[in-house]
Amino acid sequence: MKLLLKLLLPLFVSHSASCQNHEELREKMVRRQLEGRGIKHEPTLKAMGKVERHRFIPVDYRDQAYEDTPLPIGYGQTISQPYVVATMTELIQPRPGFRVLEIGAGSGYQAAVLAEIVDSVYTIEIVKELGERSRKLLKELGYNNVRLIIGDGYKGLPEKAPFDAILVTAAPEEIPPALIEQLKEGGKMVIPVGPARDIQSLKLVEKRNGKLKSREVFPVRFVPFTRKKD
Repeated sequence: MKLLLKLLLPLFVSHSASCQNHEELREKMVRRQLEGRGIKHEPTLKAMGKVERHRFIPVDYRDQAYEDTPLPIGYGQTISQPYVVATMTELIQPRPGFRVLEIGAGSGYQAAVLAEIVDSVYTIEIVKELGERSRKLLKELGYNNVRLIIGDGYKGLPEKAPFDAILVTAAPEEIPPALIEQLKEGGKMVIPVGPARDIQSLKLVEKRNGKLKSREVFPVRFVPFTRKKD
């Protein structure tokens, strides 16, 4: 028994040290990459400090999980850099009671950040294999207020509209009309708009009295908005 305990002890210590290291890296990420660059929305900062970003990244890239960079997640998709995730979250000013639609679930990380703040998140992913993997992970992590749908997000999710906010994590050349329709009066949408494989503009769109008010936030480079072939 003593020999067994001696053999097991290094494993427990290693796991504990790993968890502590990830927590320290998240704290540093929030302090330097987010607060240090002007993110002030407290619920966003708290969520980013809690969600385990490394869990949403393939093992080969986990040592870079808390660096200020996007990373590949397979199937030609990426997880956005932490600052971009935090900015998009802060821009919609999420709060309890919100129903949020995300187009482009990807790794599930952005949905998890939102789920820490709002009541319900609906997220759509067109890549079946990626969607199934992310759905399983979100469930394992206990995000029961996230519903992941596998399908084409161009037409949104009319059966659950209107939404308090909409986040789009892939770049169309123009804002899909259905998403505008499904945005609640007074709601906000954050979306990258521009040509595929080129510099795009991250836009904040607000719906006031049935009309749209839009402003450019900063240039970005997102994966293209893909649709199902007819």
